[in-house]
Amino acid sequence: MFKDLFQKKRKYATLPSDRSAANGEAEAPQRPKREIPEGLMHKCSKCGAIQYSKELEKNLKVCPSCGHHMRLGAPERIAMTLDEGSFVEHDADLISVDPLGFPGYAGKLEEQKLKSGLRDAVVTGEGAILGLPVAVAVMSFDFFSGSMGSVVGEKITRIIEHAGKYDLPLIIFSTSGGARMQESILSLMQMAKTSAALGHFADKGGLYLSVITDPTMGGVSASFAMLGDIIIAEPGAMFGFAGRIVIEQTIRQKLPEDFQTAEFNMQHGQLDLVVHRKEMKAMLGKLVGMHSKKGEL
Repeated sequence: MFKDLFQKKRKYATLPSDRSAANGEAEAPQRPKREIPEGLMHKCSKCGAIQYSKELEKNLKVCPSCGHHMRLGAPERIAMTLDEGSFVEHDADLISVDPLGFPGYAGKLEEQKLKSGLRDAVVTGEGAILGLPVAVAVMSFDFFSGSMGSVVGEKITRIIEHAGKYDLPLIIFSTSGGARMQESILSLMQMAKTSAALGHFADKGGLYLSVITDPTMGGVSASFAMLGDIIIAEPGAMFGFAGRIVIEQTIRQKLPEDFQTAEFNMQHGQLDLVVHRKEMKAMLGKLVGMHSKKGEL
């Protein structure tokens, strides 16, 4: 009996073969069980609705039942935001190492690479939106919860400097659990480094559009994510510095249910726009287009 409790979990969802089996009655022996391959269906983490994965992808991973914006990896975000075939990646050879000899960190980095298919938590480069050239940095929560280490900070700083050098509008899509603790002060230094680079970029008159996606917390929210000329968020995106539990325990008060959501922050003046994922590319193109024409007015 105890052996059955620890059996390896099936990779397939099993459906009852007839109505009687669904009601808990004995299953007809002559009718085999039907199995659904893993990944064919997806359950919304917010409302629980079950959708075909392919249909969900066509809907840009936005739940058609409740509008929940599911998390995207960097490649997905790039594909749906930039013009097809326009993206050229920068600094793909930069990878995180273990500068402080943190126990187990080197092995975890390799695990994260295999799990996510990425080399680190951000992909940077240049491309075009509706034919307009842009420099972009796209973070991915898939890699180490989007934590900011030395490589993340360096890649973002480099793309900021590249945008300034070639007079390109800059767009950064943020998602992060915060600073990467395995790199300690080297990680925290990236907050100042990216912020300083954005200061120089602003001095040159560069346009920086910051897009907040779910979730954006900690050191990322306290640095480049909140320094945009225009700050945009996807609906429902959670962002802030400390988490709800830490804040409630500190102030000893119950926080509103929608605390730290995009909508809450919009109401309290922390955002300029909340834009649905289906409208994001058009909005970014419009803003970039307005900026590119400023010299012709």
